[in-house]
Amino acid sequence: MGGEFGSAYRGGFVGRTHCFALRVYFEDTDVAGIVYYANYLRFMERARSDMLRAIGVDQRAALEGGEGVYAVADLQIRYRAPARLDDELLVESEVREVRAASCLIHQRVMRGEAILTDAVVTAAFLSPEGRPRRQPREWVELFTRLLEEGK
Repeated sequence: MGGEFGSAYRGGFVGRTHCFALRVYFEDTDVAGIVYYANYLRFMERARSDMLRAIGVDQRAALEGGEGVYAVADLQIRYRAPARLDDELLVESEVREVRAASCLIHQRVMRGEAILTDAVVTAAFLSPEGRPRRQPREWVELFTRLLEEGK
């Protein structure tokens, strides 16, 4: 069996694109065995969180330390084809732009070479009171390095 017992799957980078693999389970589908549309958002959220962790962004420490937290401020998504029960999927995430208080992230849910969903997510950094605030400087530097690696 692959992997060590008790270790969580972690995605990885191919260039500046983060890849996160997952499988479609029964709970992800509707009565027709097709992935319910809102579950693609869950898949993409998991992949974004894994990508942030992989580059060194500690969201939990920022939240617990009262610094702030990311929240989806805008989402543009296009559903192209359905995923089905037991499909193996790959979520590709790529930071496209880093702003003072937000990041633009392009995400695609893939089955093999087929694009099932294509989305652009604006993740805004919010204060504990829910107001936009500048991201930690170290995080902006991490994102900037990631953007520069792909050039």
